[in-house]
Amino acid sequence: MSKTNIKFSPKQLECIYRPYDYTLDVFEGTPRSGKTTAGHFRYADFLTNSRDQNHLIVAYNQEQAFRLFIDGDGTGLMHIFGNLADIKHDEHGDHLEIHTPNGIKRVYYKGGAKANSVGAITGMSLGSVVFCEINLLHMSMIQECFRRTFAALDRYYLADLNPPAPNHPVISEVFDVQNTRWTHWTIQDNPIITDERKQEIYETLKKNPYLLDRDWFGKRVMPEGVIYAMFNPAVNQIPALLGKPYELYFVADGGQSDATSCSCNIVTRYDNKFRLNRVANYYHSGRDTGQVKAMSTYAKEIKEFIQWCVDKYEMRYTEVFVDPACKSLREELHKIGISTTRADNNAHDAKKQGGGIEVGIERFQNSITNEQFFLIDTDKYDHYDFVKEIGMYVRDDNGKPIDDWNHAMDEARYANNYFYRQYVL
Repeated sequence: MSKTNIKFSPKQLECIYRPYDYTLDVFEGTPRSGKTTAGHFRYADFLTNSRDQNHLIVAYNQEQAFRLFIDGDGTGLMHIFGNLADIKHDEHGDHLEIHTPNGIKRVYYKGGAKANSVGAITGMSLGSVVFCEINLLHMSMIQECFRRTFAALDRYYLADLNPPAPNHPVISEVFDVQNTRWTHWTIQDNPIITDERKQEIYETLKKNPYLLDRDWFGKRVMPEGVIYAMFNPAVNQIPALLGKPYELYFVADGGQSDATSCSCNIVTRYDNKFRLNRVANYYHSGRDTGQVKAMSTYAKEIKEFIQWCVDKYEMRYTEVFVDPACKSLREELHKIGISTTRADNNAHDAKKQGGGIEVGIERFQNSITNEQFFLIDTDKYDHYDFVKEIGMYVRDDNGKPIDDWNHAMDEARYANNYFYRQYVL
């Protein structure tokens, strides 16, 4: 392995070396708790001894499956097995081929958030499955993964997730049905997080009781403070555009340490009602990835994103809206030939009593509730970051939206403001 100075906590060591006497191991707990690193080494141990050849890692999309478990920020399978492993491709798709004492193992990695994701594993026979962020996966994909392992010699599953709402279907339809061993994790279980860093995280989370319970104590709590709690993937996320297309436009919100997000939006008319369809999303966070990009780089990548969307949907775009506060991104886009317009960030509404951002939030809530807002499944530039943010965007104790997990949310609000003024009001 490339890294040899890894420090494990007692909980991590116990989880890595515990016997395989349960079919499903669930590692549930807070972000930064060390559960995924423990999962890397436990699964590597399982693969070494498994008698089955084909295995699967499934996440929201294929890129996430690779990032979370194949690479794993330096502790994933490709690093654990080192020169005994190679990235390969065959008729079933991309996989990590691993040479073990029990023969060659092929670990495929695929996306599983869409209703038609099951097509990627149809006909495969698997020995085991790792579910990354299982609460974000489509239930049909999860259940098909269980069926694909019926003939396994050593049947095993490993799932990780941050605490979902207590009524999340993954609890009743998966955890309560399978032969499950559940392990709870908090940030205290991660040996590499310093006390100073823990205090910094605590000071951020304590602003909202929901986030404190969920991301500090690792509790399953009802998201009462979540601003767009009415968003339901089963209703608001669909495989393809429905209705007659009317307009395509882009909306962007930029930052360097914070995330830069740009969405492609298509307005259609279906069943005598206009609909706002978010069909693709460019998203990059310098803070989350540790890679801060120059605004000129963001502009170049957004231009590529715009061209990809135009080619895919075969429509001309009418506008590229950019948050007025992000002047540098607008300037860089102008330099490379992309004309922009100031996005409606509700600054005008702020002059009215009870206005401002709350006007935009209420409009977006109405669009979601009235089934006029939809995410459209796509293989590239998908909605992973939007889905994560919409479940984390909450209010503080004073009822004010917390200025975090809001980059795609702000940009989506701007997109809906335009849609609402043009097609609803």
